[in-house]
Amino acid sequence: MEDVKEEIKARLSVEDVVGQYIELKRAGRNMKGRSPWGVDRTPSFMVSPEKGIWHDFSANKGGDIFSFVMEVEGISFKEALEKLAAQAGVELAKYNGGDAKLAARKSRMREELELATRYYQVALTKNKSVCEYVFYKRNLNRATVKEFRIGYAPRAGRALTDFLTKKGYSKREMEDAGLLNQYGGGLFRGRMMVPFFDISGQIIGYTARVLDDSLPKYLNTPETLLFNKSRFIFGLYQAKEAIRRDGFVVIVEGNMDVISSHQAGVKQAVATSGTAMTEQHLKALSRLTTDVRLAYDGDDAGVRATERAINLAGGLGVNLSVISDYHGAKDPDELIQRGAELWQEAVSNYQPAVDWLLSKYEEKLDLLSAQGKKEYSSVAMKVISYLSDPVERKHYEQKVAERLDVSVEDLRLKKIDTGQPRRLKAVKAGGVNADKVKVIEDALLSIMLFGGEAGAGIEFPVPEDEVRLNELSMIFENKYAKMSVSEIKKEVDELLRLHKKEEKAAEVAKLTEQLAEVEDDDEKTREILRKIQKLQKT
Repeated sequence: MEDVKEEIKARLSVEDVVGQYIELKRAGRNMKGRSPWGVDRTPSFMVSPEKGIWHDFSANKGGDIFSFVMEVEGISFKEALEKLAAQAGVELAKYNGGDAKLAARKSRMREELELATRYYQVALTKNKSVCEYVFYKRNLNRATVKEFRIGYAPRAGRALTDFLTKKGYSKREMEDAGLLNQYGGGLFRGRMMVPFFDISGQIIGYTARVLDDSLPKYLNTPETLLFNKSRFIFGLYQAKEAIRRDGFVVIVEGNMDVISSHQAGVKQAVATSGTAMTEQHLKALSRLTTDVRLAYDGDDAGVRATERAINLAGGLGVNLSVISDYHGAKDPDELIQRGAELWQEAVSNYQPAVDWLLSKYEEKLDLLSAQGKKEYSSVAMKVISYLSDPVERKHYEQKVAERLDVSVEDLRLKKIDTGQPRRLKAVKAGGVNADKVKVIEDALLSIMLFGGEAGAGIEFPVPEDEVRLNELSMIFENKYAKMSVSEIKKEVDELLRLHKKEEKAAEVAKLTEQLAEVEDDDEKTREILRKIQKLQKT
């Protein structure tokens, strides 16, 4: 793996890779630009061509070309490797040994799906009634149809298969790509075709919609070597730049909602494409932004989906909110047909997901009756138990207690059945402020390694990774290189004080988590409370 990484790095300079996303200007030996995550007011993104690394001082991120593409695209290391290898002209199959045949199969499938997509696009242009459906009934314009590469699958069962056979593809290859039905004919017939793009813009499958009221309304590509529905996010390829630029994502229910939203100017919209949201979906989106807005229906299904999302988001550091004011429309697509500005307004008027969910339960239950209060407190405390932040949990406990005219202690006495084993949330270094801890530790490490006498009193494990060492060198060069030894020592004293404070906060947060787990054991509860009090006094 290191061999292929070094080969790619030898062919692609860090400034060329980063320069595809942000404008860089020369600043001495380094280059400088604005953060691609939009968190700086002045340029704070530094690139060192000499060392082959980058560091964003405003977002506190850094590394080499692979980590940059992973962060900015919101993709895995494997996906970043494949993307950069393609740019560099490096054949991964040569380095993969036994994976060479699998890589060749996947490459052949991508070429096959690209050909099928072009075929569907041409078929759309040749069918007047389908064009009327797409452009007039669905109100899609030509730019949108082109951007999403929308096409049409002819009704003739062998139309596509005959075309691909002439291009040299076997029946087995068509099956592998998910293009055939159980009888060996085309899976998609007489339907509007909307391709599934992976994060790099390559076709991996389709969703196909009927042009009338017949069922099933939608037909999706089955699981293949390229397409995995539990990981796939529809519209992410088209939305990623807007999400990264504006700092939020909108999750809608349907693929057509995504397409209509993009046409209406809200290009941050994505969908989980016919499957319930998974932790993998949220993890992928959290690489791009922590501001996740749900545009679900307010019916029972929407309430259940929102509760599930709150549970999944609890340990991922995601701020979950809900968009719900559709002005009487049943979904975003219908609202957009009434006016694009109405959808744009709705996206800006969102509320925290827990608040929205609690309000839905308040509408359904009689909070003046004992039974209603019992049911409401049960579902409310169940939702609150999903929250990982102790301050946020306390806020909602107090809110629910006030709503029911009871004490927080009364609520905490309830036995909450979540229907699944309780997920213990990992406590990150620094408790509720892990990012701040990383900034402090990066600063101390940079001084320890490159500050000479000024770093003599700092004791941290020395990183072995060369990219990490180069990044720390850049931090020292930009923050402390022009300071005197005495000035750096004062900075070290303050950083160590802050680090100790954050360590204490982390320990308190950890003990608070433990407290919630042993609420039925009075002796252990008292012991943990004593430890918390001792930490707070020191």
